[in-house]
Amino acid sequence: MSESYREMWEKLNLDLKAHDGLLEVLGKFYGDIYMSQQGRLQGMEYLDFVLSEVHGLRIQELQQAKASGKKIVGTFCVFVPEELTLAADAVQVGLCAGAEAGMEEAEKIVPRNTCALIKSFIGFKLARLCPFTESCDMVVGETTCDGKKKAYESFADYVPMYVMEVPQRKNDRDRELWKAEVLRYKEELEKRTGNTITAEKLKNAIGICNDRRRALQRLNRLRAAFPVPISGRDVLLINQISFYDDPVRFTGSISTLCDQLEERIKKKEGIVPENTPRFMLSGCPMAVPNWKLPYIIESAGAVVVGEESCIGTRNTRDLVDESPETLEGMIDAVCERYMKIDCACFTPNKERLDNITEMAKELKADGVIHYALMFCQPYGHEVFKVEKALKAEGIPMLSLETDYSMEDMEQLKTRVEAFREMTG
Repeated sequence: MSESYREMWEKLNLDLKAHDGLLEVLGKFYGDIYMSQQGRLQGMEYLDFVLSEVHGLRIQELQQAKASGKKIVGTFCVFVPEELTLAADAVQVGLCAGAEAGMEEAEKIVPRNTCALIKSFIGFKLARLCPFTESCDMVVGETTCDGKKKAYESFADYVPMYVMEVPQRKNDRDRELWKAEVLRYKEELEKRTGNTITAEKLKNAIGICNDRRRALQRLNRLRAAFPVPISGRDVLLINQISFYDDPVRFTGSISTLCDQLEERIKKKEGIVPENTPRFMLSGCPMAVPNWKLPYIIESAGAVVVGEESCIGTRNTRDLVDESPETLEGMIDAVCERYMKIDCACFTPNKERLDNITEMAKELKADGVIHYALMFCQPYGHEVFKVEKALKAEGIPMLSLETDYSMEDMEQLKTRVEAFREMTG
């Protein structure tokens, strides 16, 4: 990245030496996993550029937005309704981190047996490595797991924290609670930004968010072709970048990429041979730069054709109804759409089991790899139910539990290779 960004990073109070080290490691890691691929689409050059400038140009854009009076809202979860954030003339960015950096600092305020994702976003802040967190005027958490819930209490000493309560069931009273939380978030946004969320602004914001979902839905349909036209790790990168990039620009770029995919499909061109085993990933989200498992799978002679996760179909499957014209009607539509999310925090959660089995069938997956971060209780518990549901449909499943370290790479690769042989 350009030296011109150093002054900006210094103003954001980053640890420049440690940050330089992080960018160097990230660049090498990215090169090994992504740039080593053969036959990548030309449209991926845009995503390569975005990631290369994720701490540079994108942060500069956020600083320019702040200078123009906009507020920056950081989030950790797909439950935070971006439609309302945009309607308040604010910018929303994802803050989840997928690297081990800053773990020692994080363990000063959370237990060691906390999941890697939580320790990572805390560690990035305490080690002064994340310009996104430092750019935020408001950081929005949610109660999707006990680990996050308690971590936010400590994290609030370091960032301007706001927490939304996500209900744990989907009965009428839970939907009432969720609507109350969405309205409370609307009020908080209006208070912090000084802007009123109107029906016109919300309708426009719903359209922006739905257009991005439609582009990603189209991508997921196209990648299911025979032979598979794009690697799973490239699609993971696309989904990850969707949480950082400007939504309108991102949608346009992914639409162009999909045009290229359609041309490749017409020519029967694939990123791998047609008989390559097709695996679907299920479970915990994978935040940048957590590319370990897709890389292992695709290096083991298989290809990832879908992700049932928050960085995947859970975030894109459902649209907000665009027919309401009143502000109240639109808010109801937003609430309804977000209550369709099948997060493992819900109990019971048959919805997720049905979605996983249906998705595996639609993708003609040869098997499902269920991924859980160590110490992630919700997804760890659901492994058994997911395996039972898939077995009833005759779909093989491999359960893997790991963290962000590279120490278990060979062990994971051995297990994935054995699973590939079994399903092949």
